[in-house]
Amino acid sequence: MPFRHPNRAHDLDTRLGHEVRERLEEAIDFVCLDALVRTRQARGLPPPQADNAADRAEYTQNVLAFLRLLDAEVSPDRAPRLAAGDEQERLLGSQVARARTLPDYWQRFEALSARFLAEPASSSGERRGVLARLFGRG
Repeated sequence: MPFRHPNRAHDLDTRLGHEVRERLEEAIDFVCLDALVRTRQARGLPPPQADNAADRAEYTQNVLAFLRLLDAEVSPDRAPRLAAGDEQERLLGSQVARARTLPDYWQRFEALSARFLAEPASSSGERRGVLARLFGRG
């Protein structure tokens, strides 16, 4: 697949970083949208709508919960912590670094994705198992 980042003036290492980030964003989007749709179906609610602020907020909660799970469980001691940006940007940047350095990153990602999707969501939209583990209660 051709490199899709618009600025091709970067060196190969930078271009690879952009490509890994793009693939990771697509994979996270797929997992988190699937989680939102499954939660909606389980509650008997209509599918999420792109122009609905509440649906976008719930999707963002899924993204942060999944990124926190990845951060906690995919070799956090082997990747640098990035201080710049908001939490989502920092967590995503750490995952890009891990995806580039860990040979089994995508296998771990797939295993955590399956677990994330299998966990029941509470009525508030938060994922109980993920939050319990993050706060040491699971």
